[in-house]
Amino acid sequence: MSEHPLDRLFATIAARKAAGDTDASYTAKLLSQGVEKCAKKFGEEAVEAVLASVSGDKAHLAAESADVLYHLLVLWAAAGITPDDVYAALKAREAQSGIAEKASRPK
Repeated sequence: MSEHPLDRLFATIAARKAAGDTDASYTAKLLSQGVEKCAKKFGEEAVEAVLASVSGDKAHLAAESADVLYHLLVLWAAAGITPDDVYAALKAREAQSGIAEKASRPK
């Protein structure tokens, strides 16, 4: 993995998942509850980030954004994907306009 902060965070999440110590790790506890719980928590954090964005408080938005990114990576770990999987999907879209990409998705 590279030295990108998201890669380091994902490596920590994966290590906590592998250790499985739900008494010592919030991450392990969350992951032990399954994809649905991780998805729900991600959604809650995303709503909090939206609310922070409209409040105009940049520090609050930055903090909530960090929570969103953490919970997104936990969701990836729960669902069995890695940042490299997401990076590959992003790379495949680089040469395509957003409008064309959306039009290519199944309805």
